Amino acid sequence: MTTASDRQPTVKVPQQASPAHDTLDVPPGETRRGRRALLAGGAVLALVAGGGFAARYAFKGDVPRGVTVLGVNLGGLTRAEAGTVLRAHLAADPRTSAAVRVRVEKKSATVSPAAIGLVVDVDATVDAASGGRPSLSGGRSVAPVIAVDADLLDAALLKAVGPVGTPMRAPAVTFTGLTPKAVHPAPGRGLDPERSAEAVKAGWLSGEPVTVPLVELRPATTAEEVDRLVEEVARPAVAAPLTITSEKGTLTVPPAAIAKSLVLTADRTGLIEPRFDPKKLRASVASRLARIEVAAKDASFTFAGGKPKIVAGADGRGLDLAALAPDLLTAARSSDARTVKASLTTAAPATSVADLERLGVKEKVSTFTTKFTGGLSSPRSQNIVTAAKQVRGALVLPGKTFSLNRHTGERGYAQGYKDAPVIVGGDLQPGVGGGVSQFTTTLFNATYYAGLEDVEHKPHSYYFDRYPAVIESTIFWPDLDFRFKNNTPYGVLIHTAHTSDSITVSVWSTRVWDKVTTEWSPRRNITSPQTITKPDGPDCIATSGLIGFTQDAWRLFHKGGKVVQREKFTWKYDPEPRFICGAPA
Repeated sequence: MTTASDRQPTVKVPQQASPAHDTLDVPPGETRRGRRALLAGGAVLALVAGGGFAARYAFKGDVPRGVTVLGVNLGGLTRAEAGTVLRAHLAADPRTSAAVRVRVEKKSATVSPAAIGLVVDVDATVDAASGGRPSLSGGRSVAPVIAVDADLLDAALLKAVGPVGTPMRAPAVTFTGLTPKAVHPAPGRGLDPERSAEAVKAGWLSGEPVTVPLVELRPATTAEEVDRLVEEVARPAVAAPLTITSEKGTLTVPPAAIAKSLVLTADRTGLIEPRFDPKKLRASVASRLARIEVAAKDASFTFAGGKPKIVAGADGRGLDLAALAPDLLTAARSSDARTVKASLTTAAPATSVADLERLGVKEKVSTFTTKFTGGLSSPRSQNIVTAAKQVRGALVLPGKTFSLNRHTGERGYAQGYKDAPVIVGGDLQPGVGGGVSQFTTTLFNATYYAGLEDVEHKPHSYYFDRYPAVIESTIFWPDLDFRFKNNTPYGVLIHTAHTSDSITVSVWSTRVWDKVTTEWSPRRNITSPQTITKPDGPDCIATSGLIGFTQDAWRLFHKGGKVVQREKFTWKYDPEPRFICGAPA
C-alpha cells in the first residue's frame, strides 16, 4: 500500500559532500520550478532586508525624511534641530517682518506683524512636521502654523482703514425720566475679529495683499429680548425705591437714581446684560450716602517750620456698592422684596504714608522771589496772595503735568479776587484777578530753576523790569495758561510764602541737576513807545511808556561740573505806549 508521504519528492544528501557545496537531487520535471522558487525566496529575503534599511533611513530623527516647511528641508532632524533651522530661516525671510498689506472693501492699508502678534508658531509647526508617514520617494510639504492676536488685529484694522461697512444698531433700553424705551437692534456689515484673523493667517506669506472680508453682524440680543427686558427689568426697577439697610442707617435709592445707574446697553457683540453701575449709583445718591459713610482720608503733606511733613491718613467706612450690585438688580426686578441688607466695610486711603515717602520729597530744589509793586493791602497784592494760597501744597506726581488754570479754576469775585490792572488788547485797564501774572512768573521761575519741563507759558506783551526778561509768564482765564511737567522720577511739592512786599515759591523734591542757570543775549531791535491820549475816566490808566526789544535766554543745566544741556527761549516785547488820560490837546 502506498501512502501520500510516499509520493512526496525525496531529498538526498550525499554523505561525502562538502558543507559549502551541498547539492540537491530533484526528481525529473521539478528542476526549473524549484529553481524559480529558490530565486523568489532569495528576492523576498533581499526585499525584507532592504526594506528594513529604508525604514530605518526614513524614520531617522523626529521629522520624517522628505518633509519641508516653506521650502526648508527638515527631514531627519530632531525637534530641537528642526526648530533651530526653521527659526533661522524665518529670521532671514523678509516677509516675516515686512508690513502686511491688507484690503478691506475699497480701502488699503498696512499693519505691522509685531503690532498684531502675527508670527509663525515654530513649535506647533515642528509638531505638524513630525506627524504623518515618511516619503521614500519625493517629499511632503507642511504648511507653517501661523498665530495672530485677533483683538489686536481688529483694533489695528479699524485704526488703519477707519469705518467700513455699515454699523449695526446696538440694542438698548433707555430712560426718559422714569419711562423706559426699547431700542431694537438692526444688523450691519463689518469686521469680525476671528474671520479677519483667518484671512490674514492664510494670506500673510503669499506676498500678495490680503483681502479681509466683511461679514454680516447681528446683535446677540434680539428685538423680542429687548421688549422682554423692558417689561421684566426696566419697568419694575423704577416702579418704587430700593432700600439699603446697614448698621449706620438706611439708604433710600429713589427711582430717578435707579434709572440713572441701571445699565441696559449692549456690549460690542450686541449682548445686553442688565447691571447696576456702582459709580453712577454713588453719584446719584452722594448726599444720602454722606449721612452713613465716613470718607477715607489720604496721607498728605503739610509744612511745619517751612519744611514738608507727612501727615498720616485715616481709614473710612462705606458701602461697597460694586459688591451690592447683583443683589440690587435682583431687588429691582421684584415688586415687593426691594430691600437689600448691607454692612459697612473699611475703606483704606488711596494714598498712604509709604506712598508719599517713596516720592523722595526731601530737599528744597529751587526757590524764587518777586517784589510787590504796592503794599500788601493793595488789590493787586491780595490777588497774588490768594493765588499763592490756592497753590500752596500742590503735589505733582512723576510724569504728570500741572496746570495753573486747572488747579485754581476761574479766578473771579466769588473766589476772593479783586479788580486790579490787567493788559487787555494792548491796553492797561481794571480787571478781576489783575496781578496773578506776577505769581505765575514767580511759579514759572521756581519750576524753571528746578529743571522741570516747560509745557506752556507766554511772556507779557510789554516788558516790566520787576520780572526777568524772557523767562516770565502771564496768564488769563481761560485762554492763557501756565503748565509744567514733572519729568523726574520724584514727587514735586510746591510751597508758597509771602511777606509785606514779596511773594516766594519754592519747589521741594530730590535734586536731579547740580544747578540751573540762565544766560541772556544782548537786547536787539529796540523800538521806542508812542504817546496815546485816552479819555479820562476809571478805565484809563496812565503810563510812562516802555521800550520794545527782542532778547534770547538760555537755560543751562549743570551736572558734574559742566553744562550738559541747553534750552533756548526767545521773546519779542512790544513797546508799551505812553498813555495820557485826558482830552486831546
